[in-house]
Amino acid sequence: MSSVLDRFIRYIQIPSQALPGTEKVPSTPGQMTLAQLLGEELKQLGLDAVEVDEHAYVTARLPSNTERKVPTVAFLAHLDTATEVTDDTVRPRLVENYDGCDIVLNEKDGVVLSPSVFPDLLKYRGETLVVTDGTTLLGADDKAGIAEIMAALEYMTANPEFLHGDILVGFTPDEEIGHGASLLDLEKFDADLAYNIDGGAVGEISYENFNAAKAKIVIHGRSVHPGKSKDKMVNSILLGMELAGMFPPEETPSHTEKYEGFFHILGFSGNVETTEMNYIIRDHSAEKFAERKKAMESAVETINNKYGKGRAELEMSDQYYNMLDKIKPQMHIVETALEAMSQVGIEPKIIPVRGGTDGAQLSFRGLLTPNIFAGGHNAHGKHEFISVQSMESKHEFISVQSMEKAVEVILKITELYAAK
Repeated sequence: MSSVLDRFIRYIQIPSQALPGTEKVPSTPGQMTLAQLLGEELKQLGLDAVEVDEHAYVTARLPSNTERKVPTVAFLAHLDTATEVTDDTVRPRLVENYDGCDIVLNEKDGVVLSPSVFPDLLKYRGETLVVTDGTTLLGADDKAGIAEIMAALEYMTANPEFLHGDILVGFTPDEEIGHGASLLDLEKFDADLAYNIDGGAVGEISYENFNAAKAKIVIHGRSVHPGKSKDKMVNSILLGMELAGMFPPEETPSHTEKYEGFFHILGFSGNVETTEMNYIIRDHSAEKFAERKKAMESAVETINNKYGKGRAELEMSDQYYNMLDKIKPQMHIVETALEAMSQVGIEPKIIPVRGGTDGAQLSFRGLLTPNIFAGGHNAHGKHEFISVQSMESKHEFISVQSMEKAVEVILKITELYAAK
């Protein structure tokens, strides 16, 4: 088994799902368990200044082995997994020499990974996939990124003739719930530039992301016995449904792509007396982002105008912003990554991130951090999969696979900066 696959399988079997609604960092103990394991592995690789702090931030330095003065490059990934589907007891399965047909993940529950629904599968005919058992997510977001960084560090430490400047590594908690790199001490971390290994398919690189806000709406109704409620009852559930209907159905995640923004209702719960609705609001354009937030305010105002002042209450706050404006003046960071991909035989795909990343947060704090692919597909669900290096493949020059390619890109970026 290759180093990156071995590491990936090991890491995904440590539950580290983030828990929304808590201010504690990390939000779950499994993240600290994984952080401590990684800290020990970094020490075993011989890195300096290995630290696992009280918030599960893992940092370390591989000292330069070249006399040239070169930039200090950091590689980052996050410890936590998404909140939508559990990562407790991940049972990964290898599908070798994938034939392009349906993959039954869980016959009992009828969970099938099918190219008719997920056509990207067909790109991986003849390759080896890692899939779930249909009861959990896989955790490629972002334990694939962690495994790839660790495998690259393993290569560098085992091959002292491979020249590199100072290399920093950072693994961060709670990216999926917005904490991410917020507590990373950048003055102490002291990187000149960074790459976040937390993207999708091979070749993807991103230096644009959504502007993001979250909104909580609480609707106050009036409960009266339904047999005697005429002109008295105010059913908060119905008011919530009315408010939800004010947003265009075509502006939801399942109907949008590329640079198209959306309103996304994450939760709707309540009774006649009280209903709570939780939304996220996303758009790449700052102007359209502002318009969407105004639309949310207007919807709440409409309910209050129709049913009485204070009937609906809105709490809305910004979460993160598009890193494009920060990256633009220093495009050499992106250009170096594109050159690295080209040199290892990958066709780069520049895509906007339809979400947020630690990279966006770090870029706004002064450490420019575009995103590079980690290789996973269908993140946040039971149909998640990733392609790995097939140890039996006789056609590696054609069937070069995702996680191994990510390791190659990390090494090539390091090499290119050492040569500058």
